[in-house]
Amino acid sequence: MEKVEFIEGLINAPFTPFDEKGEVNLEPIAKYAELLVKNGLKGVFINGSSGEGYMLTEEERMLLAEKWVEVSPKDFKVIVHVGSTCVKMSRRLAEHAQQIGAWGIGAMASPFPKASRVEELVKYCEEIAAGAPNLPFYFYHIPALSGVFLPMLPFLKAVDGRIPNFAGIKYTYECIYEYNQCQLYAGDRFQMLHGQDETILPALAMGGAQGGIGGTTNYNGKELNGIIEAWKAGDLETAREKQNFAQAVINVICNYRGNIVGGKRIMKLIGLDLGQNRTPFQNMTQAEEDAMRKELEAINFFDRCNKF
Repeated sequence: MEKVEFIEGLINAPFTPFDEKGEVNLEPIAKYAELLVKNGLKGVFINGSSGEGYMLTEEERMLLAEKWVEVSPKDFKVIVHVGSTCVKMSRRLAEHAQQIGAWGIGAMASPFPKASRVEELVKYCEEIAAGAPNLPFYFYHIPALSGVFLPMLPFLKAVDGRIPNFAGIKYTYECIYEYNQCQLYAGDRFQMLHGQDETILPALAMGGAQGGIGGTTNYNGKELNGIIEAWKAGDLETAREKQNFAQAVINVICNYRGNIVGGKRIMKLIGLDLGQNRTPFQNMTQAEEDAMRKELEAINFFDRCNKF
């Protein structure tokens, strides 16, 4: 395929809305997309970790992909996470994403069985990417969830020239050094999408990041985009302040089982109730929600975010 357009700015990893019975609820997605656009997000990476993708059925994942493609405005990139523990299912999801007009696909390493060698991971990605040969494919490197701690520079070298539609890596890991080394190797052929909202500023400064995919962008996208805008304007002090604020928000959600649980409940607090989380996640109690609201008020979060 032709050289893939590089993503500039931030892509959001949305939560999956559930109704009171725990079934997928497509109704809020159009309104959801509107806020993301208002916050300056450039697209969505759906059915990933924030979207509880591994707890969704194949049919549910396809319905969500169809809905996001349907409601997204022109030039809003819909990237579908198709990773699973069954490579055949992943390939079917990739085929479906291409059929419905998604912009791209991605997959994290299967949490079981875990790839123990770079070649095993390359083969896994190769089979999935072949299901959507006309779409850019991104490997989603998030070892904290997948348990696959393979080095990314050897992986990048191994896929180079082997997977025709390989577009880059969504890098959600703490090693800015490795991120930078991959960035230097990738050049203008592949894109290293930064995936950790806690370190956007150092990734811009050292890694030369152009684009990223975030989870706290769901409710803090305005401030996170502000980091990039300030950096481009040469305003390091503002960029640093906004990065520190983003970290303060993350410190709060870490007290409430992280972004997938606490972050999803923040969406309710800003006006869009997306329901609860699926088992095995432990949902927040009302008392926890009230406590989290107070912690967010203490850092003036609600004064700095866009609401529904």
